[in-house]
Amino acid sequence: MSRIDETRPFIPVSIAVLTVSDTRTLADDRSGDTLAGRIEAAGHRLAARAIVPDDVEEIRKVVKGWIADPGVDVIITTGGTGFTGRDVTPEAIEPLFEKRMDGFSDVFHRISYDKIGTSTLQSRATAGVAGATYIFVLPGSPGACKDAWDGILAAQLDYRHRPCNFVEIMPRLDEHLKRGAGG
Repeated sequence: MSRIDETRPFIPVSIAVLTVSDTRTLADDRSGDTLAGRIEAAGHRLAARAIVPDDVEEIRKVVKGWIADPGVDVIITTGGTGFTGRDVTPEAIEPLFEKRMDGFSDVFHRISYDKIGTSTLQSRATAGVAGATYIFVLPGSPGACKDAWDGILAAQLDYRHRPCNFVEIMPRLDEHLKRGAGG
């Protein structure tokens, strides 16, 4: 099972949070607040926070900007993962992935199933890597954000987590880009 190796230093990462909603504002964004609070409590940096409507181009514009920003290591979105006509976050973000992280969705749904049963099927949570930036696409409920952070992201974004974690491979995420540039 996993564990924290106290002989390793904690390395904070910079995380941007994007809430996708036609109705939320910073004043009532409970899911974004949940993520921001957990990010800061864990010792990471909240690099940016924004809210955009359920619109493919608006979502992509913000996410592409953060992917290009060397000050952002991780992007977490919340909202727009359901099946209604306005739920377009996976459609906006998945085409940006250079590599998909299928296991994230599998583990998220396993954790979610233990809490909400078959209702977990109504989420299209997904994750991947683009431009050496991890991207996690979460449902828009505070409970789903807690489950994803507490059950997956808190450990995987902690350099001390063993046997492996996302932080220790961050310097190598863009190796394919360097090789393609003549390196």
